[in-house]
Amino acid sequence: MKKRLLLTFIALSLAVLSCRTLLPGPALDPTPLPALPTQPVSTPIPSPRPTFQPAPTDSIPTEIAGAGADTLNDPYYPQMGNGGYDALHYTLDLTVDLDNNQISGSTTLDAQATEALSSFNLDLHGLDVSAVTVDNLPATFSRQDDELTITPAAPFAKDQSFTVSIAYSGRPQPVEDIFFPDETVGWFADAGVYVLSESAGAMSWYPVNNHPLDKASYTFRITAPKQYVVATNGLMKSEVVKGEMKTTVWEETHPMASYLATLAIGHYKLFTETGPNGLPIHNYFPPEAGGEITSAFSRTSEMIAYYSQVFGPYPFESYGAVVVPLELEFALENQTLSVFSYDMVDEITVAHELAHQWFGNSVSLRSWENIWLNEGFATYAEALWVEHTEGKAAGDDYMRDIYAKARAKNMAAPGNPEARHLFDDFVYYRGACVLHALRLKVGDELFFKILHEYYARYQYGNASTDDFIAVAQSVSGQDLQAFFTDWLFSAEIPPLPQPG
Repeated sequence: MKKRLLLTFIALSLAVLSCRTLLPGPALDPTPLPALPTQPVSTPIPSPRPTFQPAPTDSIPTEIAGAGADTLNDPYYPQMGNGGYDALHYTLDLTVDLDNNQISGSTTLDAQATEALSSFNLDLHGLDVSAVTVDNLPATFSRQDDELTITPAAPFAKDQSFTVSIAYSGRPQPVEDIFFPDETVGWFADAGVYVLSESAGAMSWYPVNNHPLDKASYTFRITAPKQYVVATNGLMKSEVVKGEMKTTVWEETHPMASYLATLAIGHYKLFTETGPNGLPIHNYFPPEAGGEITSAFSRTSEMIAYYSQVFGPYPFESYGAVVVPLELEFALENQTLSVFSYDMVDEITVAHELAHQWFGNSVSLRSWENIWLNEGFATYAEALWVEHTEGKAAGDDYMRDIYAKARAKNMAAPGNPEARHLFDDFVYYRGACVLHALRLKVGDELFFKILHEYYARYQYGNASTDDFIAVAQSVSGQDLQAFFTDWLFSAEIPPLPQPG
């Protein structure tokens, strides 16, 4: 994610980068990185989803079944997520009334109990629940604040698979998020519909285990007036018009954190291209969008090829972007479909959100205190892109500007930010400096091997700061604990190491 306040330093570096143009033109010769491992761009074939076969209820020892926890105990967001089960697949079947900003329909969750359960919780903000079934049998439910507690007709044994379907309707309301004290996140109805959920906003439009630890695949079945374009995560599978309404079905087959689920409904023009190895790229721009919008995305295919070289193969089945015709000072890396407001469209921000597909989306954080693993990595990816397109000196200057800004403002350590400052500049800038300092300390060859190994080991899963440090030490063969303590947790910003 990037907000406009994170880009203020770029004006300082325009003198260095002024030779860069956003207009389409011949690609510059890339600057080769020494001893980079080469891997083809590929989209891994996901394992088939399990067939759900509920265990016989008469064999379940009811006396040991208990209520699933209403939290995953994230230290920065104690009420986010729920325990007792593993979400496997969500199916959202929704009809959207854009004139009145109302939705109706159902969300069906395929899940597996991780302990014996007599009841379990989902997160849902507002909206009216009319019925709940579990394995096609009526279930009782109750609401308290954003907690939806469901009690099935019979308890679950540990490891039992089950399917819960929630029918609901109402007017989605954005969520007040502790990470953004003056803003809301989730579902917005302005110039159509768009969804920006990081971090707690997913529950504004569907019942969900609302934490990145519980990733799942998704099916979206969205019905809206036929004159509107509907876009969401993954790949479109079908589009059927019936009377004045159109139903569009999308599938995201790879595990996805809940805050990355998105929906855009509006008057958009679709621009398609083919990326490396046949990867489909779908961009949705307002019909009135001019060349300054389309040109910012003109090098997306080249970016995917480059990041696939330095990070590892692109992890998903598609990529694209939606440009919302509003000035929101916001961009978010929704899985396979990043969302940009008009005033956040430029080549560097495009590179930043794309890099999140590897770091943040495929490799997701274990808890929100690890946010530098998302934003520090994506910010350093900006510098790598400048280095690739402008040359090594330009990339070094880009990072020198970031480091100078961090020191001038005495930015805080990125390893344990306070909750209300989770997306402040220091997480981005000092987070990027951690990676740049590591590269200078261990050298290019080992640094890029570390990135490859970290991505390969944790793709489609979750990782923590300790996980990254362990990979860096294992690959480099060096004791880096003191280095990471200084760069991630010390109040004083260390000097950059000398190369080598």
